Amino acid sequence: MTALTNQLVVRARRIVVPTAAFLVLFLAVAFYFNHSGVHAASNPSSPLDDNSVASLTALDNAVESVAARVTPAVVNVAVTSKESPGQNSSDMQGQLQNLPPGFAQFFGGQIPQQQQGPQIEHGIGSGVIISPDGYIVTNNHVIDGAVQIRVTLHDRRILTAKLIGADKLTDLAVIKVDAKELPSISWGNSSQLHPGQTVLAFGSPFGYFQFSVTRGIVSAVDRPNPYSDDARKPGGYIQTDAAINPGNSGGPLVNAHGELIGINTFIISNSGSFAGAGFAIPSQIAKATVDQLIKTGSVHHGYIGIAMNDVTPANASFFHLQDASGAIVAQVTPDSPASRAGLEQGDVITGLNGSKVVNGSALQVAVSQIAPGNTISLGVLRDGSAKTLSLKVGEYHSGTQVASDDDASSPQGGKLGLAVNDLTPDLRQRLSVPAQVYGVAVQGVRPASPADDAGLAPGDVILEVNRKQIPSAEQFVSAVHAVPAGKDLLLLVWSKGNASYRVVHPEQAAG
Repeated sequence: MTALTNQLVVRARRIVVPTAAFLVLFLAVAFYFNHSGVHAASNPSSPLDDNSVASLTALDNAVESVAARVTPAVVNVAVTSKESPGQNSSDMQGQLQNLPPGFAQFFGGQIPQQQQGPQIEHGIGSGVIISPDGYIVTNNHVIDGAVQIRVTLHDRRILTAKLIGADKLTDLAVIKVDAKELPSISWGNSSQLHPGQTVLAFGSPFGYFQFSVTRGIVSAVDRPNPYSDDARKPGGYIQTDAAINPGNSGGPLVNAHGELIGINTFIISNSGSFAGAGFAIPSQIAKATVDQLIKTGSVHHGYIGIAMNDVTPANASFFHLQDASGAIVAQVTPDSPASRAGLEQGDVITGLNGSKVVNGSALQVAVSQIAPGNTISLGVLRDGSAKTLSLKVGEYHSGTQVASDDDASSPQGGKLGLAVNDLTPDLRQRLSVPAQVYGVAVQGVRPASPADDAGLAPGDVILEVNRKQIPSAEQFVSAVHAVPAGKDLLLLVWSKGNASYRVVHPEQAAG
């Protein structure tokens, strides 16, 4: 035997005697309990009986029933489109790059490379049938720019679909196939969802694994819009830990009754694949949008013309608020419905048509669903005084400034770490700052400073300090120095076309 084996044998011998004595005692005790009506543990090699796993099998049966009901209504959506020069590579290319090792062979082993000039691109997503006569809901980004849309049904039939209508703002689209008596699922009520509820996500992850189902829970509801490219996109998203991957876009998220409560739309992940945070467009937004697309082929979103922040515990005291709820008006677009109704910068919107406004995201979603031309009532607090304003809702058009929810407050500390300059005509032109924007231009931000942590960047314009306008760099410095040590500062900042309030906490500075 090897030296190692000898050592193991020696160690084993050292414990044989005490182990043997222990076994004799153990068997005696087991014999006593067995003959005293106390049953010993079952044989670990035999399967558990039905009573022992009744709860688990009941859960399995329930999930299987939901999956069997929903899966026939799920479709794979394959899109052929033309990509213009300079555009990002297609979703299909990104999906192939994110495939696990070895799976690229299923697509011919080659990842398409971006080429010069217009080219044919292929995208893959998912969809869900909502009516027996062939109406299908998917994401706008799945079919955007499509010259051909082909749908694979659960019975493996491949049908050509036509585009009924798409809405870029909500990222929803409706397509239709020429078929009858198709399996479909009904809409559920996403407003009744609560964190912890079981949900199932369906689709075609990576475009290859068609008709997949994953199970998870509702992680959160009413998540705000995370897109940095367009703050006008409404939020209200459902967050789930049911696995969603590239290719699942446009697939259904259903509740325990098999009802459609969301359309899977994006994930947040450093790797590009599932990381426990998937998001779906709630049915309260999706159904209203889809109904309009089917009826008219387009969607008309409400617009009031403001940029806003959430009320938070950090900024509530600056607006004389008792609780951290509501939406702070950070900017009012000139000649907009909001400006004509008398809304002002610094107002706090607390109610809409008699219902409480919890935060900016909820207000944004509600306004976007109101038909243009309707008159709404807004409950407003202005410097602690309650007001009611009547406002006629306008219509959103691409490029128009509308409500955004950009809560950029950050609990950091120390000196501001900020260099500012007067907003001269030359600087205004170089930074493309509109004529109606007045303040001081941010020239530099020290890394890891409170200003950096609050999201300020060179090119931003600071309009106010603690609700007071600061037209010059000298007045800005005086205003900051006038704040007692350890007190928060509230900055109103114009950045990339939007204004937002930023809270800075100098008392928590490091260094």
